[in-house]
Amino acid sequence: MKRHQVTIVDIAKALNLSKSTVSRALTGHPSVKEDTRQAVLELAEKMDYQRNMLAISLITRKTNTIGIIVPEFTSSYFPNMTIGAQEVASKAGYNTVICQSNESYETEVANTKVMLANQVDGILVSLSKETRNFDHLKIFQRKGIPIVFFNRVCDDMDVPKVIVDDFEGAYKAVSHLLERGRKRIAHLSGPTSLRISEKRLNGYKAALKKHNVPYDENLVIPYDLNTDMVHIYVTHLLSLPQPPDAIFAINDPTAIEIIQVIKKKGLRVPEDIAVVGFSNDFASGLIHPSLTTVAQPVKEIGRTAAQLLLDQINRDVTDWKSIIRVLKTELIVRESS
Repeated sequence: MKRHQVTIVDIAKALNLSKSTVSRALTGHPSVKEDTRQAVLELAEKMDYQRNMLAISLITRKTNTIGIIVPEFTSSYFPNMTIGAQEVASKAGYNTVICQSNESYETEVANTKVMLANQVDGILVSLSKETRNFDHLKIFQRKGIPIVFFNRVCDDMDVPKVIVDDFEGAYKAVSHLLERGRKRIAHLSGPTSLRISEKRLNGYKAALKKHNVPYDENLVIPYDLNTDMVHIYVTHLLSLPQPPDAIFAINDPTAIEIIQVIKKKGLRVPEDIAVVGFSNDFASGLIHPSLTTVAQPVKEIGRTAAQLLLDQINRDVTDWKSIIRVLKTELIVRESS
């Protein structure tokens, strides 16, 4: 037997209210008295009423849904960012559609099509390592759909961005190693397409200069974040006539893999080679030796980005194009250095 679908009419009859009053109560309209609104919401929940979001969106021209696109879910970094964003969105009554690009430009483009098909009210994006063309994201601008970049941002688009001070974080990490007496500090940097790679490399260079240690380009290796390649790069560094006595990695997954390679080579961390990462991934405190790293306020990045997006959607900000939120990092010293 087919189950009866509860409608606004059913709730209106049960409470002896008009359909328009029930409809306004369900959508939070300020003209409805608080006691009436509570009565409608309580009965709707009791009767298992399901709102017709398509019908509501046709009336309000909003779906109360935001999209989130991140490059990967293999570490705890982006999942925690997403949790932070969802906390803010949910509190404001918004649902989320979440996609991950798997560090692929083509998949990222496909992700944006999913967002458009779902008629999201706005979108949060952290770019894949392959993304160099932004036409698929500029579509949102042309359609008037708000967009906010976080962590991995696009300088070619004049939209709000939420980042951390990557330069300062890298500077602190390398200064820490230098102050511990390390002089040959290698750097496994990220893809040149990512701005975070450039900023962390510049922080690395600045720390060397401050401590009067010459920059050696042979100690810097850009790589595409595929940790399967770390063994090759670390083996190369260790085979140099003057091998490094420390390695600063672009992120924690890279740093953790570096430690594993060094240990397999029969060397000790940090006695022979110190290692520092970036991001304070969940696993960084669990490995042995535990990883010294630059912690980022990951959930706060997500929360800040989501709030900026909602402010645009609700027109609470006028000069939103120029907004760039830069959050601070913190060096967490553990056993690896």
